[in-house]
Amino acid sequence: MDPELIRRCLAGENSAWEELLKGNTRKVYNLCYRFCGRPSDAEDLTQEIFIKIFQMLRTYDPAQGAFFTWLSRVARNHLVDHYRRTRKDRVTSSLEDEGAGIEEKSGPGEGPVAQVESRERKELLQAALDRLSPDMREAVVLRDLQDLDYEEIALILGVPEGTVKSRINRGRLELARVLKRIQGMSG
Repeated sequence: MDPELIRRCLAGENSAWEELLKGNTRKVYNLCYRFCGRPSDAEDLTQEIFIKIFQMLRTYDPAQGAFFTWLSRVARNHLVDHYRRTRKDRVTSSLEDEGAGIEEKSGPGEGPVAQVESRERKELLQAALDRLSPDMREAVVLRDLQDLDYEEIALILGVPEGTVKSRINRGRLELARVLKRIQGMSG
């Protein structure tokens, strides 16, 4: 993230804030969606996170790491707090309303069958992710879906790199088992 953009945001420049939002909204939304599994909740959480980012932007220190790492840490903390607050209200995560909630990236010539298959794969992945423990889910999402490196994930999660690697490894193994089970039930 351009330090000049951060400076302009802090100076109250609306166009800079819009640019910061445009550059990061999809990433934050995807993180929220992967964490909660519901499009409407992911949208609400994304908005809450950007309000928090707006309020906390002065605390960002480029010497401590990349802006997206800082943003991800703020988002992750908000998601964990949300998870703890709503744990009692949650029954089971579902993908019932609004489809899969992941932005479809259809190619120019991609037909309806390919689009349906793509959506089904995303729904299957989300259903499997929902069954992982929050610790494993967030590590796998940050590494495999957000494409962050181990060091960035360790900073975001506030745990040693070895713990990150262990959670990712265990999460991937569990994800594979869950996917196999789900596919076995539908096949």
